[in-house]
Amino acid sequence: QVRLVESGGGLVQPGGSLRLSCVASGGILNISRMRWYRQAPGKERELVASITISGDTNYAGSVRGRFTISMDSAAKTTSLHMNSLKPEDTAVYYCNAVITPTTSWAPADYWGQGTQVTVSA
Repeated sequence: QVRLVESGGGLVQPGGSLRLSCVASGGILNISRMRWYRQAPGKERELVASITISGDTNYAGSVRGRFTISMDSAAKTTSLHMNSLKPEDTAVYYCNAVITPTTSWAPADYWGQGTQVTVSA
């Protein structure tokens, strides 16, 4: 069974940094794309950053220049390095991946359980 597990969230002061990690496990044939989403209280879930297996990246305008996404396809991990954090970055951050499992050979979206990031003085 495919699983995504995030780690690295926590409380940080404005201007600080955090690194989120996400590990995929289970019967995985291929990972073609990994993404980070976030959802703040009372708001819709939004895409923060994405990366393809070929290394193409995309960022939301609000985080471009401050956040960096990376992916290690061999280790089946993605990381989100977050710098110059602002209070408005406070949210639950979710890992998402397009994975082809060995059980079905059809790509599908998988989600982690989320990790809380709080930016506050």
